[in-house]
Amino acid sequence: MTHALVVATHSHGKLAELRSLLSNMDLQVLSLSDVTRRDITVVEDGDTFEANALKKARAIASATMMLTLADDSGLEVDALGGSPGVRSARYAGERATDAENNAALLAALDALESELLGARTGDYKARFRCVLVLVDPFVTDGEPVIVEGACEGKITRTPRGWGGFGYDPLFLVDGTDKTMAELSEDEKNRLSHRARATDKLRLVLDKTLAERDALTRRVVG
Repeated sequence: MTHALVVATHSHGKLAELRSLLSNMDLQVLSLSDVTRRDITVVEDGDTFEANALKKARAIASATMMLTLADDSGLEVDALGGSPGVRSARYAGERATDAENNAALLAALDALESELLGARTGDYKARFRCVLVLVDPFVTDGEPVIVEGACEGKITRTPRGWGGFGYDPLFLVDGTDKTMAELSEDEKNRLSHRARATDKLRLVLDKTLAERDALTRRVVG
């Protein structure tokens, strides 16, 4: 039996990656526009990725009464005290483009070096972090499942690659000589923060879908 899963995001990049990561499961991964004509806006005012993901998952599950997956993720740069962090998607402003956010990140590093009289702080260690929250009002009465994944790396000052989205062209993935934007789809689906979080989620999803199938059979039977 194929089950519908709505992803609580307006990001085409996140939706495409999650569809690819979950393509081998009995799931129809849907966007918000696939399931409702309502303009559902969730204010992401949490202090952590988990808080924002929880808020989005609960709001969309309540509005649609569907199995719902929310993703909150971003880039943490050690030299910037963990910024952009939860403001990764709006680092340069509320409606910032990927290019504007990338420019803001490089400008922040330039400003940091200026404060240090041109001295570099090192390799600008960084990580992509992803928190996924699954809410299923049908089986678990809205009790959320939370998983997390991270991908370590560092920031390069010269963008490279044409794949991915967000800060991918500036993020050199540990253990490779490539930015996230230079990875193939298969490589990214093994190494990325979202891939690692999805690997943990998959076990929960298998159980959830089995429970849904069992309940459906009891109702129909």
